[in-house]
Amino acid sequence: MNDLKNKNIIITGATGGIGNSIVKKLYEYGANILASGTKIDKLEKLKSNFENIKILRFDITDNDKIEKFIDDATNELGGNLNCLVNNAGITKDNLAIRMSLDEWNKVINLNLTSTFLFSKFGIKKMLKNKFGKIINITSVVGHTGNLGQSNYTASKAAIVAMSKSLAIEYAKKNININCISPGFIETAMTDKIDEKFKEIIISKIPSARLGQPEDIANAVLFLASNQSDYINGETLHVNGGMYMA
Repeated sequence: MNDLKNKNIIITGATGGIGNSIVKKLYEYGANILASGTKIDKLEKLKSNFENIKILRFDITDNDKIEKFIDDATNELGGNLNCLVNNAGITKDNLAIRMSLDEWNKVINLNLTSTFLFSKFGIKKMLKNKFGKIINITSVVGHTGNLGQSNYTASKAAIVAMSKSLAIEYAKKNININCISPGFIETAMTDKIDEKFKEIIISKIPSARLGQPEDIANAVLFLASNQSDYINGETLHVNGGMYMA
């Protein structure tokens, strides 16, 4: 994986459990990283933990400013963008008949629309060098459905379809767009799940355990590297066998 050394990579949602692990893994392999999130204290902590990484606080729901963010982030990295990891996402769970339009719109806007806009403006940067990798983080429930998550599952399933279309459009420009679909991973989010429900989830996983954030980071490392150059428009499922495509 030495080909990642000095590659310029933007990571959104970098302050969460999976985001932290992605930053750590790519940093270990010499990538030049710009980490983004909404909480400046957590970004500053990342910067203190990993020497020379760049940070930019940004709310990805601010659609009108995404192009400027990509410009600023790319400039911070030295003017070129080699890889973009769209990791940021939210949930606002509710049963469908109780789900408000606001709950629907906020999840669709942050998870799907923002991912599209980040990809769009990231591709524009990559076209200059006729090379790039975009990695979109989806979810196993985007393939299986899930109780009380019609907004979240719709957003994650749509990211897969969108990524396939983008991959077709820009494959000849040597730009690869792929997805990683995590199963249930041990993070602050899954820590909040009731223990009885967690036991039910684990019972459906052939590996009989939750995944670790590093499992997702390892998949990102592979897709960001030259070893994945002939993989395009695909979804890498990392779920312990819970869902087999």
